[in-house]
Amino acid sequence: MIEVIDSLIAILRPALLGLAAGLGVVATLDWMVRTRRVSPFGLIARVMRRNVDPLLMPIERRVVRAGGLPAHAPFWALMVVIVTGIIVVAGLGFLRDQLAFVLGSLDSGPRGVYRLVVSWTFTLMQIAIVVRVLLSWVHGRPGAWYARWSYRLSEPILRPIRNVIPLIRTIDISPIVAWFLLGIIQSVLLGLW
Repeated sequence: MIEVIDSLIAILRPALLGLAAGLGVVATLDWMVRTRRVSPFGLIARVMRRNVDPLLMPIERRVVRAGGLPAHAPFWALMVVIVTGIIVVAGLGFLRDQLAFVLGSLDSGPRGVYRLVVSWTFTLMQIAIVVRVLLSWVHGRPGAWYARWSYRLSEPILRPIRNVIPLIRTIDISPIVAWFLLGIIQSVLLGLW
């Protein structure tokens, strides 16, 4: 299974890079047509309006609703493709590493299972803190379905730290402190056995 994931990653990386490069060229051409840097009556403009603009319409509507310019839609589409590609490749790499970790831990007996449970528990807590911080940057609602789990997992850790460490001006450093404390506690627990 690990070899399958490795070969899939080896195929996806250059394919997604080529797709992003091709979309970069298309996005640049479409932007040039939209901003009149290329004649709007030429062959390139007609091809873009016929083939590319219908695909970009949903993204263009979202950009305009958010207050952006319609000419920026091609680059936002490119960013979506790039970020999605990075997430897919990173997710497959993470899946591969976790699968290797699970198989190695199960081969090690009870000690390996202990290390697996401790590592996964603390990693999940750290991910919850990162998600919470990212949601605070984009003003995500704590009660939203996608955020609720991170608040439930991180609040019991962050609340006592906030009681001890005050805000620095308007910056809450409790997530940073919690991240490092979780790392230290995880190292201690992994060193016990």
